[in-house]
Amino acid sequence: MPQLLLEIFSEEIPARMQQGAARDLERMVSDRLKAAGLTWEALNVFAGPRRLTLVIDGLPTAAQDRNEEVKGPKTSAPAQALEGFLRKTGLTQDQLVERDGIWFAEISSKGRQTTEVFAEAVDQIVRSFPWPKSMRWGTGTLRWVRPIKRIIALFDGAVVPFEIDGIPSGDVTEGHRFLGSGKPFAVKDFADYRAKLERDFVLIDVADRKLRILEAAKAACAARGLALVDDDGLLDEVAGLAEWPTPILGDMDPQFLSLPPEVVRLSMKVHQKY
Repeated sequence: MPQLLLEIFSEEIPARMQQGAARDLERMVSDRLKAAGLTWEALNVFAGPRRLTLVIDGLPTAAQDRNEEVKGPKTSAPAQALEGFLRKTGLTQDQLVERDGIWFAEISSKGRQTTEVFAEAVDQIVRSFPWPKSMRWGTGTLRWVRPIKRIIALFDGAVVPFEIDGIPSGDVTEGHRFLGSGKPFAVKDFADYRAKLERDFVLIDVADRKLRILEAAKAACAARGLALVDDDGLLDEVAGLAEWPTPILGDMDPQFLSLPPEVVRLSMKVHQKY
């Protein structure tokens, strides 16, 4: 079944906001697709310094047609109750079915195209995303954590066309700001997207970035007979600061180490983030 790929590419997202944003994106997309009657096989979200990415496998091309029976008021209820039920369902009284002294409405709705639901959902999500802090830029009214540069929206390899505040959807992204080629490139699906980003020095999975940091940092320390100080909170933050983290071992002037160890370590962690 078709695959859906979304990337919202922006200026640098604060590390502390990335994982919360990933959870919010998953929840908001899931809620809207479920409300439209769509199901899927797998959904994954990735967050990093400059992009939020969502991929859904096994989506149908359209939601199934739905037949729903809605229970209404009793046939003996006041006229106002029946009138309210008719307004709610958009039917007339002769279209209702009476059973055991109760009115029922049988409502049929045709399943919407997945691309239509998706385009509408992305627009709503971007405009109402619950960032702890957000900003406007340029002359637009859109608010996001940092200025949005590009949006990838692909379904079954084809672009889902829409525009949000002058930002069109497409199939183009770009790699690392400094290490990469500096040239935007097109992608056709998630596997292609992930492989091309990695060739352009971007690891989209935070787990991969953490592993790269730990392995390289431990190797650098071992080469000098040093021990790496474990700090999961610091690792989470550093993994959100760089798309291609590269640990480097440096030295410090001994005069700066005359302070109590706790002060030195706290300063390195909070202000220098290493």
